[in-house]
Amino acid sequence: MLQGRGSECEQLDRLLEAVRAGLSRALVVRGEAGVGKTALLEHLAEKARGFHVSRITGVQSEMELAFAGLHQLCAPMSDRLPYLPDLQRDALQAALGLGSGPAPDGFLVALAALGLLGEAARERPLLCLVDDVQWLDRASMQALAFAARRLQAESVAIIFAARTPDEWSDGSLEPTGLPELLVEGLPDADARALLHSVLPGSWDEQVLDRIIAEARGNPLALLELPKGSTPVAFAGGFGMPDARAITGRLWQIYAERIALLPLETRRLLLAAAAEPSGDPILLWRAAEQLGIGVDAAAPAIAAGLVQISDRVRFHHPLVRSGVYWTASSADRRGAHHALAEVTDPEVDPDRHAWHAAHGASGADERVAVMLERSADRARGRGGLAAAAAFMARSVELTLDPARRRQRALAAAQASHQVGSPDAALRLLSIAEAGPLDQFQRGEADLLRAQIAYTIERGSDAPGLLLKAARQFESYDMARARETYLEAISAAMFTGSLAGGVGQLEAAEAARLAPSAALHARPVDLLLDGTVARLLDGPAAGVPMLKPAVNAFCGSDISEEEGLRWLWMAGVTAVYLWDHRSWDVLSARYLKLARESGQVTTLPLALTMRIAAQVLAGELSAAASLAEEVRTVSEAVGIPTPSYGALLVTAWQGHESACTDLARATVAEATRRGEGNVAVGRRWAMTLLWNSLGRYKDALAAADQALDPHHPTEIGLHTWTLVEGIEAAARSGALGHAAEILQRMIELTSPSGTDWAMGIEARSRALVSVAAAAEGHYREAIDRLSCTPVRGELARAHLLYGEWLRRGRRRQAAREQLRTAHELFTAMGMEAFAERAARELVAIGVNVSRRTAKIASELTAQEAQIVRLVREGRTNPEIATQLFISPRTVEWHLGKIFGKLGVTSRRQLQRSSHGGSS
Repeated sequence: MLQGRGSECEQLDRLLEAVRAGLSRALVVRGEAGVGKTALLEHLAEKARGFHVSRITGVQSEMELAFAGLHQLCAPMSDRLPYLPDLQRDALQAALGLGSGPAPDGFLVALAALGLLGEAARERPLLCLVDDVQWLDRASMQALAFAARRLQAESVAIIFAARTPDEWSDGSLEPTGLPELLVEGLPDADARALLHSVLPGSWDEQVLDRIIAEARGNPLALLELPKGSTPVAFAGGFGMPDARAITGRLWQIYAERIALLPLETRRLLLAAAAEPSGDPILLWRAAEQLGIGVDAAAPAIAAGLVQISDRVRFHHPLVRSGVYWTASSADRRGAHHALAEVTDPEVDPDRHAWHAAHGASGADERVAVMLERSADRARGRGGLAAAAAFMARSVELTLDPARRRQRALAAAQASHQVGSPDAALRLLSIAEAGPLDQFQRGEADLLRAQIAYTIERGSDAPGLLLKAARQFESYDMARARETYLEAISAAMFTGSLAGGVGQLEAAEAARLAPSAALHARPVDLLLDGTVARLLDGPAAGVPMLKPAVNAFCGSDISEEEGLRWLWMAGVTAVYLWDHRSWDVLSARYLKLARESGQVTTLPLALTMRIAAQVLAGELSAAASLAEEVRTVSEAVGIPTPSYGALLVTAWQGHESACTDLARATVAEATRRGEGNVAVGRRWAMTLLWNSLGRYKDALAAADQALDPHHPTEIGLHTWTLVEGIEAAARSGALGHAAEILQRMIELTSPSGTDWAMGIEARSRALVSVAAAAEGHYREAIDRLSCTPVRGELARAHLLYGEWLRRGRRRQAAREQLRTAHELFTAMGMEAFAERAARELVAIGVNVSRRTAKIASELTAQEAQIVRLVREGRTNPEIATQLFISPRTVEWHLGKIFGKLGVTSRRQLQRSSHGGSS
C-alpha cells in the first residue's frame, strides 16, 4: 500500500476485481498536482496481474495535435481494427493517420474506440491508464470520455488521472459524467512518516511542522520542499506557511531549481520542453542547431529534473511547465525555431509547421501558408480542434489585411464547428474589422447567425440568416435561396421568441428575391411553396408543395441535401396531411443520420420518426426510439430533447409522465429560445385531457395554443385545432367548435388526402345534427381506414360509438366501441382504451381491461435490443445504433434469453413477447 492511501488502494483493487469478473469500469482520479494520482495509477498497473495494460499521458504542447492521445492508446491495438464495422474502422483509421478516407465524424471515431477496446479485451481484461488528462488533446478526450461512459460488460477499465482546476488551468472538469475518486492531501501522521523517510540527517521537529504545514499533505511537495533547503530556510519552524496553492508553490520550487542551472543547461531543457515527442535524437539535433554541447545535460540530470535515455522524460509535468514558462519569449522562439529546422517537413509537416509558427518573431506569410495546409490535413483526420488552432495561429502571422480577414473568417468557421463559440466570435470580429467583399460579408453574417442559433437556439438567428441571405443574392442566388429557407426554418423553432423576424417576415423577404434558375432544385420548390403557404394561404401553397415533397421522396437526393433539408420536407408532408410521404422522409432522414455518424442530427431525426410512428399507432416502436433519444443524448453529454417522449406519453394517456415531460420540455426549450415548443406542450395536454374525458381542461389548453395569428408551422398547431373541436363539442360549446372547424377546413380541404378528409369528416360529425353526423362518421371511418394513421381511425370508431350509445342504438354502438377498444389496447393507448371501456360497460358489455405488456421484466435497453434483433440486425449493427460495444450486446442477449425462456436469436425472432416498452 502507498503511504496513507489504504482506502484509495482498496477501492482501486475492488475495481480490478469487478473487471476480472467480466464487467467494465471507468473512474476519474482527481486531485491537485503532486497529490499522488500517478502513484495510484502505478499501484493499479502493479496489481493488474493477467491484464493487458495500456498507458497514455497527456502532454501540454501536444494539446492541439488532433487524436495524439488516442493514437498512443489505439495504435498498438490496430490488429483488432478489422473486427469493427466498416464505417467505424475507416473513421478510426483516418483519425489515427492509418488510412486515406474522408474526414471522420468525431462521434464515429469515439464509437470505433469503444468497439476497439472491447475487441482488445476479448482474450484478457484491459486496463487503460490515462495520466495528465488536463493536457490531452480535445479530440482524444472526447473520444475516450464517450467510450468510458458507454462501457458496460467488456472487461475494460479506463482510469483517468485529472488535475483539480486551479489558477494554472482553464477550469475544465473533463471528463464528465463518470465516477470520481477525489485524492486529497495526506493526514499529518502519514505526511510526517513520508517526510522522515526521505530527510537526511536530523531536523528540528518545529522545522518538520513548518514543512508539513507548507505542503498541506501533498506528497510531491513533501518530497520537494526540503531539497536544496536547510533548516535555517524554514526559520526554525516560526515562519508562516505560504498561502499559494500547491500547484503554484510546486511550480515555483521547480522554477527556483531550474534558475540555479547553467545557462546552456537551461537552453537544452527548454528545447526538450518545447518538443513533446521525447525523441532524444531530435533533441540533440536541435541542441546542435543552437550550439549547445552534449555536456549541458549533466547538471539537469544530476538535479533529478530530467532523464535522457531512449526517451526524454521530465521528473514531473510541472518541471516541463516551469522550464518552458520561466524562459523569455525570445528564448522560447529560438527553441521552437531550432526544432522547426530539424523536424522533417515531409515526414512530420504539422509538427514542423507548429514549431515554425511558435518560432516566428513576427508576421511570416510562409509559415502562415504552412499552417493553413496543416489545418486542411487536420480536417482530413477529423481533428477540427487542431484545424481551428492552426488557423487561429495563421491569422496571427498574417500581415496582409485582406488575407488576414480571409483567414480569420476561416478560423472562426473552424472554431464554431469545434464548439468554441467565444473563440469563433473573437476571430469573426477580427475578420469584420476591415472591409469585406459581399461574399465574405454573407459568410460572416451566416456564421454569426449559426453561432447565435447554437448558443441560444437563436431568437436572433432568423434575423441574422435573413441578413446573410440578402448578402448572397448578388453573387450566389442558389446560396441565397437556401439561406432564406434556413431563416424560415429557424423562425419555426423560435416562434414567438424570434427577435423581430418571424416566418412571415422571412417569407416576404424570400419572395422579393429573384426566382430559381431554369431547372429548379427540390430546395427551390420547397422554398417557393413554403413562401406561398405562409403569404397566400393553404390553397395557394399546397399545389406548389406537393411537387417539392415528391422531389425529396425521389432517389436522386444526395446525402448532404438529405441531412440538410429532409427535416423541413418531412414537416411539409405533415402540413399536406401526407402520411405516406412523411413515413418515407422520416425513415430516410433517420437512416442518413445514422449512417453519416452526425450524432447531433440524430435526436431531431429520431423525433421526426417517433411522430410518424405514433400517428401510425406504433407506440411500442416509438417508445423504443424515444429511449434511443435519451441514449444518444446521454452518450454525448447533452440535455435530452423530450419532444418524442412527450408525443408517446400523450398518446399513451400517461397523465403524470405527460404532465412532467410537458413542464420539463417547455422549461428547457424556453432556455434555448425555442418559443414554438409551448404550442407542442399545449397540444399534448389537449390530447391527454381528451383521452381522459376531461374536456373542459382540454378546451382551455387548446384555446391557449390556438392563436389565430400564429403560423401553422410544424403540424402541432393543426393537430391542436383537431383536439380543440372535440374538446369544445364535448364541453357543449358547439358554436366555438364550429368556429375552430372552419379554421381547420382551410387546412384540410386543399390537401384532399384521405387523412385530411377523414379528420375533417370526423370533426364535422361532432358539430352536426343527427342525420348528417352519421354520414360524416361513416365517411371518416372509410377514409381513415385507407391510411396508416391507426390512432385517428380508432378515435373515429370511438366517437361514432359514443354518438350511437347516446342515441340508444346499443347494438351498433357495441360494434364500434369494441373495435375502438381492441385497436386502442393493441396500440397501447391506455387512456383512450379506458374511455372506450367505460362506454362498453355503460351498455352492459364486460370488458377485460388488459393492456399490451411484455411477458417479462425487460429493461428499456433490453427491449431495444429485442426489437433490433427482430429486425434482423447483427450485434455490431445493434451496438452502433445503441452506442454500446458488441460485447455488451452479447452480454445483454444472454440476460434476455434467460428472461424470455429462449436459447437463440432465431427463437427470439419467432417469440411473441419481449416487445419494446
